Amino acid sequence: MNHARLDQLSDGIFAIVMTILVFQIDLPDLWGPVTNMELWSEIQRLIPVFLSYILSFALLFTYWRAHHFFISVYAKNIDSTLININAVFLMLISLVPFSTSLLGTFSHNELSVIVFGIHIILIGLCLYWMRKYVLYSPHIQNPEITRHEIRGSTVRTLAPVIFAIIAIPLSFFSISLSLVLFTLAVIFNLSSYSTRLFENFTKEIYGENLSKL
Repeated sequence: MNHARLDQLSDGIFAIVMTILVFQIDLPDLWGPVTNMELWSEIQRLIPVFLSYILSFALLFTYWRAHHFFISVYAKNIDSTLININAVFLMLISLVPFSTSLLGTFSHNELSVIVFGIHIILIGLCLYWMRKYVLYSPHIQNPEITRHEIRGSTVRTLAPVIFAIIAIPLSFFSISLSLVLFTLAVIFNLSSYSTRLFENFTKEIYGENLSKL
């Protein structure tokens, strides 16, 4: 299999999954003449679903972007192991509409946060596995990558995992704070300054030892 077929399959699955997300938002179930206040009341009930849609769409975008770099930019060739890792990754991506719908519909239940968080952790770890194989496998050729770029990709790949690990137990104290952590993970990966801020923060703590990581 060449890069083109793997890229087409991955892009197609991402496109389908990101489209399916919006199908989880159902129109208000109202009959007969409806006043503006009644319609607004029903729309307000859909706000958690809308928010979970935005959160998951943004997460999927960051995963698609990372996948593009690891498979299409870093990896100059592919083998059966990388294809299998990619298959596991895409399987987990395909389940995002389920965990998103669960979180949006049962936004006040800790279990929905736990399921969503575990799902984010599994996707992140699989993405890290893929990244590590691409960068360090003797069977995969890649361009010369600086330690700075490797460190930055590590931080961006594992940030959602770390945030999710914190958000799961936090949900038993405050579900709202757990959802804030999921949102911060997305903002962290979308921001072009996040890695730089992280490095500045770690330099303040570890000083020159950071260059050895």
